[in-house]
Amino acid sequence: MAEEDDSGQEKTEEASSRKIEKAREEGQIPRSRDLTTTVVLLLATIGLYIFADFMADKIIGITRASFVIPRETIFDTNAMIALLAAAIYDGLFSIAPLMAVLVIASIAGPIALGGFIFSGKAMAPQLNRMNPIAGIKRMFSLNSLIELIKSVAKVSLILWATILILQMYAQDMFRMSDEPVGDAIIHSLDISIFATILLSVTTIAIAAIDIPIQIYQYNKKLKMSRQDLKDEAKDTDGKPEVKGRIRQLQREMAQRRMMGNVPQADVVITNPEHFSVALRYDPETMDVPIMLAKGGDHMAMKIREIANAHKIEIIQSPVLARAIFYTTDADEEIPAGLYLAVAQVLAYVFQLRNYRKGKGDRPQYPRNINVPREMRYDAKGKLE
Repeated sequence: MAEEDDSGQEKTEEASSRKIEKAREEGQIPRSRDLTTTVVLLLATIGLYIFADFMADKIIGITRASFVIPRETIFDTNAMIALLAAAIYDGLFSIAPLMAVLVIASIAGPIALGGFIFSGKAMAPQLNRMNPIAGIKRMFSLNSLIELIKSVAKVSLILWATILILQMYAQDMFRMSDEPVGDAIIHSLDISIFATILLSVTTIAIAAIDIPIQIYQYNKKLKMSRQDLKDEAKDTDGKPEVKGRIRQLQREMAQRRMMGNVPQADVVITNPEHFSVALRYDPETMDVPIMLAKGGDHMAMKIREIANAHKIEIIQSPVLARAIFYTTDADEEIPAGLYLAVAQVLAYVFQLRNYRKGKGDRPQYPRNINVPREMRYDAKGKLE
């Protein structure tokens, strides 16, 4: 049965990346104590086996130096202090390799599952953990039952492995009574180390079972309801009214920028009432005309007002105005399909300028502006 959140909704959805990130910030990552135990035991026993001779030689040397002392040294307090310091130094040096292995094991074990993480929130005291009622609930929860089953399984497995190891080494242990004392001690140490390694290997099976359980419980704990996903989306992307306000401000900024570009236009093409587009073309610096601004209704009127104020030519061509309006954005080049139609308008505008300067004859207004059929739109933006 799926878990439920406080609102009663089932947590059926996988955790989002944001939820996982927040969990890691709080120190919540999958951990397996059995994996840590396995790594520490294995590396410790292997390290003990590798460094056993080195440690034994150092300890024997410390023992000899401590018990074979000249008479004059016994009554010299300074010499005794020096001998004690040397013994402590040699003792620490003898176990240093094994301690280094244990430090590596104690670090590698926890980060093998979930990776390394440092979280101040995880170290902060949490008063809700001191709630006795919550503690009783945890004692009789499903997780506690799973931990109990795991503990019984671990004890049973280790007991079974111990019996097998005792049967394996039974004859060797019986024969040690016939061996010389020195050989018997070395033999018993070998048996003890190998038995410890074999017992440590059995914990691998325990860790192999525990790791999937911990990952499953971690993912289950982070599961979200659909309402959780919606709330997270609001927090991440912003509430709809806030996003709407942002879009409105962006539109207003874009409109102000377009209005500021209108005085640079060479011509304004209108619907004549519903649409206006402002175009600019400089043959020396541009390959294609650019639309500087466009607008409908109120914005169209505003563009025409600015054009009149700056004595920019206004051309009425409903089909061409709608085609440019619906196919081109501000500061973009006009599409290739409209090159010919826009060229007719610009040629008329440039010839009209020369005429007003007293150069050439008065040009004829272009009556048949060629707009491709596939780029003809009606006032609602639908292809005709």
